Amino acid sequence: MAHAQTAPSRYVVEAYDIHKSFGDFEALKGVNLTVAPQELVFIIGPSGSGKSTMLRCCNLLEQPTSGQVKITGEEITNRSVDINKVRQRIGMVFQQFNLYPHMSALGNVSLALRKVKKMARSEAEDRAQAALQRVGLADKAGNHPTELSGGQQQRVAIARAIAMEPDVILFDEPTSALDPELVGSVLEVMRELRESGMTMVVVSHEMRFARDAADRVIFMDGGLVVEEGTPERIFTDARSDRLKSFLHSVTGH
Repeated sequence: MAHAQTAPSRYVVEAYDIHKSFGDFEALKGVNLTVAPQELVFIIGPSGSGKSTMLRCCNLLEQPTSGQVKITGEEITNRSVDINKVRQRIGMVFQQFNLYPHMSALGNVSLALRKVKKMARSEAEDRAQAALQRVGLADKAGNHPTELSGGQQQRVAIARAIAMEPDVILFDEPTSALDPELVGSVLEVMRELRESGMTMVVVSHEMRFARDAADRVIFMDGGLVVEEGTPERIFTDARSDRLKSFLHSVTGH
């Protein structure tokens, strides 16, 4: 039987009824997530609530125990999908920067363009330089990670993600390993990306940034989505006791 053509999806990311267990521990208990083009979705919640596990299920760094994930309408949880090819369309920025210490910033950003996208070195380096410029580090292209601050290293990691021109970038606690005074420079880059129309899903404890920049905030607790809504609604009109107590613990209000 011929395969039906996949209809274009109105969502960049779709995850339906995602369950994930680690041994006897059920980390995700049936989570749904949709992300529209150019939307910035923020996932908040206490430690151990399943936020990062959910994010990692979106690019199959964690294989869901059950459920379905689609990226731009293509089901990536389907066994026949070439996940490495799909991952080219999904940027990922981790808590730890995961840069190669022996390579310059330019080398780190251009590596995947050459190895994965098979670009010529000159073209890859041109695109990498443009990505470094976007994150405010054009003048640091020749520096190695040890010569950069934590905030600069994270911005190189973001440049590496955007250089691939992905459909969506997933951010997993991108500022939690940084000294407080370096956080602002990373959030500024993320804000610029949002303004340029990048689709983003962010797991973070930066509540003020969530309030200022997110289109939608999702509150997870105990492996479930408890509430979701606009930042205004979530931060000023929490409906569940769990969200109220979480916000009180992180903001003091």
